[in-house]
Amino acid sequence: MNRKRWTLGMIVLLLAWSTGCGQKPQAASDVKPGTETRQPVTDTAPPVAAESPEQQPEEPAKEPAKVNASGQQQAEQVVKQQIETYYTDDQMLELKTATVEITYEKEKEQDKYLAALQTLKSSGQSAMFALWEKAEFRSANLKDGVLTVDIHLPDEARLGAGGEALALEALERTVFQFKEIQAVDLLVDGDPAETLMGHEELEHPIPRN
Repeated sequence: MNRKRWTLGMIVLLLAWSTGCGQKPQAASDVKPGTETRQPVTDTAPPVAAESPEQQPEEPAKEPAKVNASGQQQAEQVVKQQIETYYTDDQMLELKTATVEITYEKEKEQDKYLAALQTLKSSGQSAMFALWEKAEFRSANLKDGVLTVDIHLPDEARLGAGGEALALEALERTVFQFKEIQAVDLLVDGDPAETLMGHEELEHPIPRN
């Protein structure tokens, strides 16, 4: 009787052992690609807004540079200067002094001499007569203290002896107020003429008195 019980117990143990071996768990490394299951995401973080670049303060708009008729910038470059210029009375008896303002570019300082001569062409006052009104000042260049002035004189610009003398004096007084000018050489149409209008003899150059 005991022997049968022992045999039956052994059979039960063998059956239990064989059953346990047949249910060996599958290792993670044995899982085939594509058969892996994923847990559903149940909690997602809220999207984070992209940080915008730090705003730079706006610079004040720069004032555009002033431009003259030829398209050249004039801002911070134009020089203004008060000078004396000379006219005559309506009887052409004596010279009259007037104070005027000339302008020129700082980088082109020699332009002030031509600008000064141009003031002789118009008095702006009915009581004064411009002796050089009909004349044309073509150029005025300073070199080694001598200002060379090229003039064109149409027939209507020519004056009598008294008017020519006053015109020369007006021109000399106007240019010699610039201390750097020691002499002035007058050319008519590019050539050193013996006289300006046929009356007054010209020196080449005319020295400062």
